[in-house]
Amino acid sequence: MTDLFIKVKTHQEQQLPFALFCKPDSDKIVGVFQKNDHLYFLENFEEKGFVFAPFDAVEVPFIPLEHSDVYVENVHSSDCFFEKKISNVNSAISNDFFEDLVTKAVEAIHEKKFSKVVLSRKEEVENANFDIETTMNKMINLYSSAFKYCFFHPKIGTWLGATPEQFLKTNGNSLKTVALAGTQLAKSSKKIVWPDKEKAEQQLVTDFIVANLEDLVKEITISSPYSVKAGNLWHIKTDIFAQLKSKKSLKKIITALHPTSAVCGLPKQAAKKFILENEAYNREYYSGFLGELNIDFVTYRTLQTDLFVNLRCMKIVKNKAQLFIGCGITKDSNSVDEYIETVNKSMTMKKIINL
Repeated sequence: MTDLFIKVKTHQEQQLPFALFCKPDSDKIVGVFQKNDHLYFLENFEEKGFVFAPFDAVEVPFIPLEHSDVYVENVHSSDCFFEKKISNVNSAISNDFFEDLVTKAVEAIHEKKFSKVVLSRKEEVENANFDIETTMNKMINLYSSAFKYCFFHPKIGTWLGATPEQFLKTNGNSLKTVALAGTQLAKSSKKIVWPDKEKAEQQLVTDFIVANLEDLVKEITISSPYSVKAGNLWHIKTDIFAQLKSKKSLKKIITALHPTSAVCGLPKQAAKKFILENEAYNREYYSGFLGELNIDFVTYRTLQTDLFVNLRCMKIVKNKAQLFIGCGITKDSNSVDEYIETVNKSMTMKKIINL
């Protein structure tokens, strides 16, 4: 056990907050260990620390740099060798409610209540032998291109995930974000062909981001859409670049974008209202955002923010893992196909569950 995971064990025993993370394609694993058990909230988004924001809440929790110890270790390949197989997890649940929910959403879209909504469900599986070090190393091994993390706070719980989606990245006045949507299972065929429904959904996400950034930034540049692989899935991705008008505009930009249409829908408020009234469970921190705010924990450079959307994640509750999975619904959605998409997405976390 390395110094970093010895520190994790100590913090677990003392019930003190911490965040572990490994950035996409990085050889560094970072631990941010809070020295007390207070639950801090952002006030003006000029603070420095590790942010863990919920899907729907005014207050945004974070672990402040000024109240934390930071450990950085190299990822050793010998720690991260695991068979790439899915454990025999008994995860059968009724799909009737979710399929009915999709049907209801499609009807609402045809009634012009909104053009897109992202619906999700929660699935619970046994996870009796959960171990943070083993699980973190599995995620690093299996999902090199994702943002891998484990977050604990006694007032929030234990969350972990391997998300493929950047929310926002800044370096000085430069800003980058992405539009990620469309899903299909990765198969042996090298040629990726996208149906019109998936391409239209991805374009909606791109349009939402650009429209919400236009008044807050300058010099927006948009890439052509391209396919990107995340675990066992393919998605359509568009890179969006811009220049900040002011270094103090970060709060306005985050507030304007979150929740993005990739996790909520369009128009945002109408889709969000449908989600809160119909999903029949609390998303909590699923489809929120997380990561470094105004600090790079490896280089200690300030004015750098690196945030990700909290997808492909789960919450550990006693001896169970609660998985959160969702999919974008448009006028052409089929309820059975959308449920199957959530099953495919659930495999990301099921691969790293320790049984």
